[in-house]
Amino acid sequence: MTRKTLRRIAEALERMNPAPAKAPDLTAASAFIWHPDPDRLVPVQRVNRVNVDLLVGVDRSRDTLMGNTAQFARGLPANNALLWGARGMGKSSLVKAVHGALQVEYPGLKMVEVQREDLPTIGRCLNLLRGAPERFILFCDDLSFGHDDAHYKSLKAVLDGGIEGRPDNVVLYATSNRRHLMPRDMIENERSNAISPAEAVEEKVSLSDRFGLWLGFHPCDQDQYLAMIRGYCDAHGVNIDDATLRAEAIEWQATRGSRSGRVAWQYFTDLAGRRGVSIG
Repeated sequence: MTRKTLRRIAEALERMNPAPAKAPDLTAASAFIWHPDPDRLVPVQRVNRVNVDLLVGVDRSRDTLMGNTAQFARGLPANNALLWGARGMGKSSLVKAVHGALQVEYPGLKMVEVQREDLPTIGRCLNLLRGAPERFILFCDDLSFGHDDAHYKSLKAVLDGGIEGRPDNVVLYATSNRRHLMPRDMIENERSNAISPAEAVEEKVSLSDRFGLWLGFHPCDQDQYLAMIRGYCDAHGVNIDDATLRAEAIEWQATRGSRSGRVAWQYFTDLAGRRGVSIG
């Protein structure tokens, strides 16, 4: 066998069995995004978030999540958290804002975002984080599961940990529009078609029970909606009188057919642009 052939065989074997992932530089940033194949933590130098003080109408959820995260940052026991409820009411914004607020006092508190489609690789991510001196919020945004979706099984590696256990330096924060992480019509369909209706949905529905904290987010009323916009204006130096803001904001809300924190920010973005104010 020629030397050239041996080299080609060796290269093929390396591709089939790649070298172990290089230990990530966890000092490179305060936040990372998990990317598998090849496994790596990509640093995020500038996290897209707002100041926690600008989140209006979520005081109880804010205080609860802040307290839980502060305990975790200090090395004390803390719960995994599921933030569920209405669209656009600041679930993911709150997670990022709480991390930003505490990261100043606890620079070892890191955040790692995991995409839903990458959940099957979550065990490999945990192996990179296990034993590190830093502490990690594993963040999964917009989490939900459909029919015959087995991704939820991978999530149990974080929530239950299996025989090895969840790393002490990792906690999971997830957001979802659904309290039980799956559509209600799918739950009813499984119950009506299964031989054992209770068992058919128990495994999926019980997944949400494994989160120690449930924080509900509900649609805001008009006063809260206007207070959100006024807070943004004051924080970014956009001058507008109350009457004009109220008229424009209500008209903007009517054209969207909904009222939420996201709609409030979208109106404010338009207002700031018209007033020539940068909000970057």
